[in-house]
Amino acid sequence: MFDKFKNDEGGEMVEERPEETSNAESVETPAESSQIGIGELMGKRAKLEEAIDYVGLMIKNLKDKRTLLEKDIEEESVDIKNLKEKLQKVSEYIDEENRGIMELASKRKRVEDEADEVGTIINSLRDKLAGVDRIIDDEGNRVRKIKESKNSLES
Repeated sequence: MFDKFKNDEGGEMVEERPEETSNAESVETPAESSQIGIGELMGKRAKLEEAIDYVGLMIKNLKDKRTLLEKDIEEESVDIKNLKEKLQKVSEYIDEENRGIMELASKRKRVEDEADEVGTIINSLRDKLAGVDRIIDDEGNRVRKIKESKNSLES
């Protein structure tokens, strides 16, 4: 008539068969049971109480499962937040390294520009020294010519 559940987890349902004369409820006299049906009513009530207890147990099991699921989700949330923080730190590190590389490239460019300036200054000074050297050579040649002409006049 009513179903009774065997295990707490999923709920396999089996029909419960009424017991013959072992219940105290069925000790009623046949005249009273048939006319009023109190024995059957008490049996139904007992089965309903069992069903309500089982439903209560199912609700408790569902709450326990939900609690475990909430705990698992919270743990996963914490793990994901930790991973996100680590990834943000990695991203910050990469950004910092990129800034460092850009600074190094900028410094290298400044040094390269300074080296070009030094090269230009060296070339300019070399040209000036070459000019001074020519002037000294020219003056030395003049002095020699003057000496030679003086020597040739004296002789």
